[in-house]
Amino acid sequence: MFAWLILISSAVFEAVWATALGRSEGFSRLWPTVIFVVACVISMGGLAVAMKSIPVGTAYAVWAGFGAVCTVSYSIATGQEAASVLKVLFLVLIISGIVGLKLVG
Repeated sequence: MFAWLILISSAVFEAVWATALGRSEGFSRLWPTVIFVVACVISMGGLAVAMKSIPVGTAYAVWAGFGAVCTVSYSIATGQEAASVLKVLFLVLIISGIVGLKLVG
């Protein structure tokens, strides 16, 4: 169970580094670049630790999927991206897939 908490936390940091990467403007802005590097190291480190207990394919799919859901959700919440019924439906489908991987794992 602890590995799953680390994995989900790492996915949140994936969303942080993805957002910071977008705001770094090609690494030309200092603080978004610093946030990107720190969040990337934490995210990858957590993924590596989680993979000691969770199969690689499952861990990576959960990490990438949950990170994507967090990134899109943040973009919608901050108004950077428009929400739509289809977007929300597809986010729910990603989450359903993640839950499914946990249940069959």
